[in-house]
Amino acid sequence: MHRARVVLQASSKIGNSERFASWLIKNPQAVAMTINANRLKSSTAAEPFLNGSSSAYVETMYNNWLTDPNSVHASWDAFFRNATNGAQPGVAYTPPPNLAPYAKNEVPLTSLIPASGGMPSIASGSPINEKIIDDHLAVQAIIRSYQARGHLAADVDPLGITTANLPQLGMRAPSSELIMRKYFNFGTQHTLSRHSLLGWKQSLLTWMPTSATGTVGYEPSPTKRSLDNTCDSIRGHHIAKLDPLEIANFNTAEKNPREVIYNSYRFDEADMDRVFKLPSTTFIGEKEKALPLREILNRLEQAYCNNIGIEFMFINSLEQCNWIRQRMEPPNVTKMSNDQKRLILARLSRSAGFENFLAKKWSSEKRFGLEGCEILIPAMKQVIDTSTKLGVESIIMGMPHRGRLNVLANVCRKPLHQLFTQFAGLEAEDDGSGDVKYHLGTYIERLNRVTNKNIRLAVCANPSHLEAVDPVVQGKTRAEQFYRGDNEGKKVMSILLHGDAAFAGQGVVFETMHLSDLPAYTTHGTIHIVANNQIGFTTDPRHSRSSAYCTDVARVVNAPIFHVNSDNPEAVMHVCNVAAEWRATFHKDVVIDIVSYRRNGHNEVDEPMFTQPLMYQKIRKTKPVLEIYADRLIKEGVVTAEEVKDVKDKYEKICEDAYNQAKQETHIKYKDWLDSPWSGFFEGKDPLKMSPTGVVEETLVHIGKRFSSPPPNAAEFEIHKGLLRILKARMEMVEKRTVDWALAEAMAFGSLLKEGIHVRLSGEDVERGTFSHRHHVLHHQKVDKATYCALAHLYPDQAPYTVCNSSLSEYGVLGFEVGYSVTNPNALVLWEAQFGDFNNVAQCIIDQFISSGQAKWVRQSGIVLLQPHGMEGMGPEHSSARLERFLQMSADDPDYMPPESPDYEVRQLHDCNWIVANCSTPASLFHILRRQIALPFRKPLILMTPKSLLRHPECKSSFDEMAEGTTFKRVLPEEGPASENPDKVRKVAFCSGRVYYDLLKERRDRGLEKDIAIVRLEQISPFPYDQLKSEISKYPNAQLVWSQEEHKNMGSWSYVEPRFRTLLRNQKQISYNGRATAASPATGSKAAHNKELKNLLDEFCVL
Repeated sequence: MHRARVVLQASSKIGNSERFASWLIKNPQAVAMTINANRLKSSTAAEPFLNGSSSAYVETMYNNWLTDPNSVHASWDAFFRNATNGAQPGVAYTPPPNLAPYAKNEVPLTSLIPASGGMPSIASGSPINEKIIDDHLAVQAIIRSYQARGHLAADVDPLGITTANLPQLGMRAPSSELIMRKYFNFGTQHTLSRHSLLGWKQSLLTWMPTSATGTVGYEPSPTKRSLDNTCDSIRGHHIAKLDPLEIANFNTAEKNPREVIYNSYRFDEADMDRVFKLPSTTFIGEKEKALPLREILNRLEQAYCNNIGIEFMFINSLEQCNWIRQRMEPPNVTKMSNDQKRLILARLSRSAGFENFLAKKWSSEKRFGLEGCEILIPAMKQVIDTSTKLGVESIIMGMPHRGRLNVLANVCRKPLHQLFTQFAGLEAEDDGSGDVKYHLGTYIERLNRVTNKNIRLAVCANPSHLEAVDPVVQGKTRAEQFYRGDNEGKKVMSILLHGDAAFAGQGVVFETMHLSDLPAYTTHGTIHIVANNQIGFTTDPRHSRSSAYCTDVARVVNAPIFHVNSDNPEAVMHVCNVAAEWRATFHKDVVIDIVSYRRNGHNEVDEPMFTQPLMYQKIRKTKPVLEIYADRLIKEGVVTAEEVKDVKDKYEKICEDAYNQAKQETHIKYKDWLDSPWSGFFEGKDPLKMSPTGVVEETLVHIGKRFSSPPPNAAEFEIHKGLLRILKARMEMVEKRTVDWALAEAMAFGSLLKEGIHVRLSGEDVERGTFSHRHHVLHHQKVDKATYCALAHLYPDQAPYTVCNSSLSEYGVLGFEVGYSVTNPNALVLWEAQFGDFNNVAQCIIDQFISSGQAKWVRQSGIVLLQPHGMEGMGPEHSSARLERFLQMSADDPDYMPPESPDYEVRQLHDCNWIVANCSTPASLFHILRRQIALPFRKPLILMTPKSLLRHPECKSSFDEMAEGTTFKRVLPEEGPASENPDKVRKVAFCSGRVYYDLLKERRDRGLEKDIAIVRLEQISPFPYDQLKSEISKYPNAQLVWSQEEHKNMGSWSYVEPRFRTLLRNQKQISYNGRATAASPATGSKAAHNKELKNLLDEFCVL
């Protein structure tokens, strides 16, 4: 009995030291234990379960075992054998196999025991020491380290230049140490060769230059660091091998990599051949469940530290992380067939041959060539090939100027003679000012020869403002998906090309990225390709970004980032395949960072040696990628030198033939470069005939009643009580045949929807309206996400209506809507600024795309900009939409008055670059919105919209002003007492917008209704010479004055004054009535505002 008690006591104790691995052994599943043979005393009180029949049973079993070990169960045999052989307390018991399934994240301890390498096995009954468990956990940590930080050590730079700053680590260490220094014994003087450990190509303590002018180094001493301080190694990307020039550009700090070594646990060389079970989070084993540590490390290094560096472990989806692992970790995953290699070589030959041909023919021309990143062309074609196989039929692309001509020629297959004609300096045969050749877009439909499927390719025209085209491309892509009914983005996708400096530096990149998953703006995944030249014009990355990589902005949307060495074409192609598959699978953004270099300066006539002498010395010694890859394939026996030469010669002949054809051209055609053709829109139309904008009253009543009613057949839909009052007030207006601003807007939208015109209203807070006037979306007060939009349910066969609150962005969102508007002319696309003052955040889009887009690129747009504007004492940032800026950019000549004709209005609109209006009545708003679609062409509309007038009791219109037969009135004449006796009118005040109601009230209060006439310009540009001429002639004895609420150097005065002068032909003068000049658009003082308004009104009443 004493012996049984001793055995059970020993088996129930864990021992003196309960470390983590020992704690795991407490789990009674598949654990091998032994017991110490020392005889220890145990009291009955300490072992109460040994009392009575249980102790007698144990004693009987023990005696039977002593007589014949085979007479007891195998578990008792193992228990007594271990106890008598000296097993330590708590480890003698060996449980039988567990047939129950293991819970999630549980594995039997036997799976942690190596199958070879001289370590004990459970079957032998030998004791398990903690090192086995700790080693297994360390291997899992190493695998995760490679997955999370392998990109930091990847050799993705064809030049070998490292451009990261090292504020904490003052040297460069080999790749594997950066990832695994916590798990191996790296001595101070010790180096590990490829054969002894991981295949490192250099000594452990190899130093890199600390600047472009020299090298430094010293022997670091090892320093112990606690496990808690592991973040430095997590940020090992700061010393990644990403530079093809092998020039290091980081600061030497006091610390060195030795200081981040964790010394409490390490593998030794003796552990390298031990076999470890692979966790489920890696696919390096393919079908193998366990591998020797040496092979594990070799495969991890091939996957994560070769010519591809992957950032993906920040993605918060296990499914997506495993998806990437499956495509990047298996051995030989980048291996390609000989046919694929020959295709890469052919495409690379075309890419390089095109640049060489241009350099030979036009050596002094700026063309922003691709030399140094020629692999971009095969990469784009590979993305297109794979996407086409996966069902994509249309691809919209945006890119900067570098490499654009090559993309047009070899990706889009733009006819080469049209490209070469752009170098000839010929005159254009069509209208417009044109643009430089490396800004032009195109649209091509062609057969993809690899997939044998038709593909539509569009490259959007863009300005030199880098990345400005990004949101435009996204808007165009979204629009095409919408019109195709492609709700999941399976048929239409976008590709955006970036430069490294611009991708990191331009804020519109961030704004565009943040649209990627918004319901009304998503394009269901964009493939971003960065042509990473490792320089921005003349600025090094260390001075142009604070992040380690230029691509770090993509992390905010959980986009995986693939860094790849441009000198390894097969690695680039594999990454392109994976990126295209990722987009097709998850419909999320993905980034391909092609780390390359720029063989020339910023352009072909720029001298880069002024600012990057050592970098360009290295570049000049670097062989072009075509030569590198051709030599490799020749050595592999895939092609012969003669075949390589033949491919080059054939393409050069193609270029020569196109060059000779281009010589025959006498003019260039801007229309050849249109990126958004509107098939059938202009055919069969009178270019000067406008459709009517009036609507039958029955339609107005129907829309008004629907818009003023809660959801039909939904009594349980609970609406806010304040909105019920608004709906009731709207219904009363409909019954009285009048409309306010919000109702007139809704009737314009609704009538267009009835006619099959898609309407899209976008901007910050547009669903409700900044001033709580619109309320196009009603919200259930008790049910989340339960909404109702009346304008989307007016007629069963109406066009779709989209109203969507945007992110808090002007630049990105306005660019998006511009792209949306150019896709289909049969849509009314509107963007509303929260306040007009904020439109200058999107000034680049206004200046480069909206104002000048048609002149530069023959691309029309009917986009409408709604700009809340008015001096109402709300301060300098809530008062002015900067009307003067839009008028200044209007292209009509102030010294030329067009000859009068029956089609005067539409002819003026045809010739202008955009329309600028400041309407004062709801009827004018109704008509001018409908006129956007009624025109036989498209022009942008810049519309100043009111704030206080939204609820002004006099700012209402009758159905009679909107009914069938009515039109937009560019000028609203005086209709009061002054018009009845015009000869006695002493002053005619011309004005625009809300100031009319201030003037009207002041004139009434002072009893000057017969003395002063007020004429309103509803449309300011194009200037309505014809109607103003008629109004001026009505009042022969009146002085003329222009009244405005803005300051004299703002508003309309600087635009209208020279045009009035042209109209009056110096026979009369027009004077100014308004605020004095100022630097700020408005005062922040209510008292000052009132004083300025009083002065304006006093001056207005002076006769």
